[in-house]
Amino acid sequence: QVQLVESGGGLVRAGGSLRLSCAASGRTFASGGMGWFRQAPGKEREFVAAISWTGGSTYYADSVKGRFTISRDNAKNTVFLQMNSLKPEDTAVYYCTGRYLGVAGRTRTDEYNYWGQGTQVTVSS
Repeated sequence: QVQLVESGGGLVRAGGSLRLSCAASGRTFASGGMGWFRQAPGKEREFVAAISWTGGSTYYADSVKGRFTISRDNAKNTVFLQMNSLKPEDTAVYYCTGRYLGVAGRTRTDEYNYWGQGTQVTVSS
């Protein structure tokens, strides 16, 4: 089993930045790629970004493209989400997730094998 622990969430004003981290431990770090999803109150969990095992391929939801950057450091078993130009509509609980095998960049929650507990991001207007 892989355990994921997110950190870096918090309260920020619109236009500000936050950097989320996701530390993995346990079984082999996801060779099928890692991702970030988010869930706002009353809404379904939605795809935000994903990254391949090597980090050479990245994928983004249209709503965050150009503002968010996903990266990973496999030596440290950590995935990052740099969030710039934050907007109030980015407010949500952000979840780190991973796949054991398969193509990276998947956008459905049922395509991932394990999840972190989430970290709250609140953007004030």
